Amino acid sequence: MHFLSDELDQYVTQHSQDEPELLAQLNKETYQKILQPRMLSGHFQGRVLSMLSKIIHPTNILEIGTYTGYATLCLAEGLAENGAIDTIDIEEELVDFQRKYFDKSQWSNQITQHLGDALEIIPTINKKYDLVFIDADKENYINYFHLIVPMMNKGGIILSDNVLWSGKVVEEVKPNDITTQILLEYNKLLKNDSRIETVLLPIRDGLTVSRVK
Repeated sequence: MHFLSDELDQYVTQHSQDEPELLAQLNKETYQKILQPRMLSGHFQGRVLSMLSKIIHPTNILEIGTYTGYATLCLAEGLAENGAIDTIDIEEELVDFQRKYFDKSQWSNQITQHLGDALEIIPTINKKYDLVFIDADKENYINYFHLIVPMMNKGGIILSDNVLWSGKVVEEVKPNDITTQILLEYNKLLKNDSRIETVLLPIRDGLTVSRVK
């Protein structure tokens, strides 16, 4: 997932804002106790998410794919004073882990956890969003996108994670590799959809920033 050398990657991290202590604890416990800890956004990408959120200063954030809540807390750093985050995940065993860290943060009362299938939950939420972070099952990225675009405020930002998929997007795609095929289609959609303008950043495993016109 890292396209820079280890030395450059370390340099970039060292010369970015320090990771807040609560997130360092969350990071450590995720690696100690949770399966697939590489799914965590981590220090550098977390600081990118935090910076983007602070620039946008959103009132409403939607996160599709909570995992252990690291990115949730990074995005919360930019929330407006009366802002709120809706975060959706399908893994029931992670709910208490997430809430433990949410409750330790200053945004405890502003974060609402939704458990279940995001495709079913999103249509039940009656809100307009300023910032959306898509970081869930890649096979549904296109479906998520079409659901959320009508829910975005003008000028709102959609962030899509893992769009480089460990470099597989520029390799020969195996016939049975459905995930890569869908991500290739998704990346074309973001480039060509007239409702948004998009830039793909080679951060970690690829992070696309799309602005709703």
